[in-house]
Amino acid sequence: MSATPAPAHILEVRGIHTFIGEFHILEGVTVEVPPGSITVLLGRNGAGKTTTLRSIIGLAPPRAGEIVFNSVPIHGLRAHKIAQMGIGYVPEKRIIFRDLTVGENLLIAEREKGDLDRKADLIFGLFPDLKRLYNLSGGHLSGGQQQMLAIARALVADNSLLLIDEPSEGLAPVLIEHMMEAIRQLSASTTVLLVEQNFQVASQLAERYVIIEEGISVHSGRMADLVQDQALITTYLGVA
Repeated sequence: MSATPAPAHILEVRGIHTFIGEFHILEGVTVEVPPGSITVLLGRNGAGKTTTLRSIIGLAPPRAGEIVFNSVPIHGLRAHKIAQMGIGYVPEKRIIFRDLTVGENLLIAEREKGDLDRKADLIFGLFPDLKRLYNLSGGHLSGGQQQMLAIARALVADNSLLLIDEPSEGLAPVLIEHMMEAIRQLSASTTVLLVEQNFQVASQLAERYVIIEEGISVHSGRMADLVQDQALITTYLGVA
């Protein structure tokens, strides 16, 4: 008996429509994410990029369309069920528990007891500052360190797909470089789908892209091709 071939895409978002209250935010978004890749969602502010991530993780369930993760439909499942299947989510605004220490922030992200011990080498290899600051409260971390902690929390459990929203937002250039390198290293073991408003960062980090315009996915492909297409960049991203 021949083995079942691995799916071409770890995640497939097929024509989803998502409402926030009465507002029709996503009006047909399709995203395909190959395993082992870094894929970025691009578009102007308010285009629907964050809502796409929230739809995938179940925080803004779509009313129509399909979301398939590792060949299993996940649209309609509750967010905690989707997370348990191996999807980590790092929302924008560096959401951490400010009154807890770095170590406590990491420990409460465990899905199973011992997760942090198993992942410590990976996490502290990517973010050595967190090891040094292990007993410091989250509220005393710099913005860059809080972003590192937010990503590290999503790495504690065994996730094969990581959704990251605006990882470079508000960071100094030297910290953006550090964050980019950490995400590159992370992608060796975890597929990454991110939202990134900074096109320079996105173009250096991602292998594939999807452009979302007014709630509709309008273009996708290889980042290497996009950076050569100034007309497309100007039309949809406003980058000269």
